[in-house]
Amino acid sequence: FPHPSKPEIIVIADISGSVAAFARFTLHLVYALQGQFSKVRAFAFIDGLDEVTDYFKNTEDINEAVHRVNTEADVIWVDGHSDYGHALDVFHEKYSKEVSTKSTVMILGDARNNYHTSQAWIIKDLQDKARSVHWLNPEPKSYWDTGDSIVGEYAQYCDSVLEVRNLRQLEKFVETLV
Repeated sequence: FPHPSKPEIIVIADISGSVAAFARFTLHLVYALQGQFSKVRAFAFIDGLDEVTDYFKNTEDINEAVHRVNTEADVIWVDGHSDYGHALDVFHEKYSKEVSTKSTVMILGDARNNYHTSQAWIIKDLQDKARSVHWLNPEPKSYWDTGDSIVGEYAQYCDSVLEVRNLRQLEKFVETLV
């Protein structure tokens, strides 16, 4: 019998100040996922976006990888305040053609967009191409869609949108992927 192919994981992570602690947690997740899936690609963003996959590949030291992401990745475009729309634009332009039915896309962040345009159509485009799209949000659900949070605009194009504030919640989500 043919074995079902292991999914490829594409992680797009907000590493801005508002989610700094979660970002560190997220980058640890990326590191851990590499052993479980055939291919894991990681992208970090604030208002710009950069692929950070290689920072995790050749190191035994997760802290070194996280440090490199925080100091070397080209994630600031204008002012270093989250702009999900622009970051998604960059991803779409440079990498969306590599998203396939084998890809599981995970977006990690609070969707606090500083009142920039959402470009939610890009999430829909990813959902059309990918096996699935999941949004993991570190904020309590009660804060979603308040102030500059636009998680609802993105949620309509995601297979799941989950509050992930601790390891138990994260583990529960990861179990659904494997």
